[in-house]
Amino acid sequence: MRIDVHGTVAEGFEGVREEFAAVLAGERDDPGAQLVVYRHGRRVVDLWGGDGIDGDSLTTLYSIAKGAAHLVVALLVQEGVLDLDREVAAYWPEFGVHGKDRLTLGELLEHRAGLVGDAEQAFTTEELADDRIIAARLAQREPLWEPGTAWGYHAFVIGALTGEVVRRVTGRSIQELYEERIRVPYGLDYYLGLPAEAEKRWVDVQPLLPTPEEAALLKERAAAPDSLRGIAFGAHGPEPIDLVAFGNHPRVKALGPTSSGGVGNARGVAGMYAAAISTVDGRPPLLTPATAALFAELRTPGGPDLVVGSENHFARGFEHTPGLYPVLDIGTFGHSGATGSLGFADPANGIAYAYTRRRFSFPSGVGAAPENGRLAESVLRAAASL
Repeated sequence: MRIDVHGTVAEGFEGVREEFAAVLAGERDDPGAQLVVYRHGRRVVDLWGGDGIDGDSLTTLYSIAKGAAHLVVALLVQEGVLDLDREVAAYWPEFGVHGKDRLTLGELLEHRAGLVGDAEQAFTTEELADDRIIAARLAQREPLWEPGTAWGYHAFVIGALTGEVVRRVTGRSIQELYEERIRVPYGLDYYLGLPAEAEKRWVDVQPLLPTPEEAALLKERAAAPDSLRGIAFGAHGPEPIDLVAFGNHPRVKALGPTSSGGVGNARGVAGMYAAAISTVDGRPPLLTPATAALFAELRTPGGPDLVVGSENHFARGFEHTPGLYPVLDIGTFGHSGATGSLGFADPANGIAYAYTRRRFSFPSGVGAAPENGRLAESVLRAAASL
């Protein structure tokens, strides 16, 4: 289909615009997409295309929130406020029951807690919007595997668990610290809790429109409600979680759950990752090279992820992005979102990248859309030519 591409690219990045146009032209249904790239702290790509979308449009970006949340955690580790080798229960005593007392903060960040959801009483959408509710209930639950011995995607809950550690130590929520230390100083259009004045720029998440063949494949691959994946994604309750409805829910937008509910655009996400690794507007990088490397390191080699079956999935709090796209430098770190969106920082090349989609891609619901590989490769090719 024909979708006009709007926006600008710096000299040398014309090929990125061409690749973005080709991605949009290959879509069967309008994705409502944005692509923004920084190089060494300067915005060099700012593109968008699709009906009802411009560069300022905001939408729910799901698990990209995990990247924002764990950038806060990385800062606190860098400053010595948190210790990756310390037990979670040392910060949060109520957590240390049912064999969870030996789990370290580092292991929690690696999705090793065995608390992917509440197997006894499924969370509702309203509950999943509130990190405090998630943390309080899961602290009392038995883990679904022995903590630290395996790993699996804590899709809706990881930010609530790490966030409660942060709250116990600092007295502040991750949302508050992100707002004060990262979003406001850099003027980022990415929010963990959408303010009322930004609501007029928000556009709703749109569902995948599968072909009959795609629909049959999705049905075949659907997780059993009582499986680890079913529990992690809320399929085991009387009203299974609908991801589209979740992203469009007013309570999710307002509270900004740190696992799944950040709202923003590609400018905001790319700007956040640029601030993490580069000098931006005269401000030094948020992370030292040593901290960036520590949080980018692959922590789940091999497989499988007990929830989604992937291999080489997680760094500390972030996804190990080179495991998704081997073209990326080994020190790259970031996180994808359910519609197929992706944000990452590549310190070696000074690149911060964000691709956002309003419409769910196929396959649907977990991980970055496949076109990110093409787009990221075009960005690295352009950067290498300068």
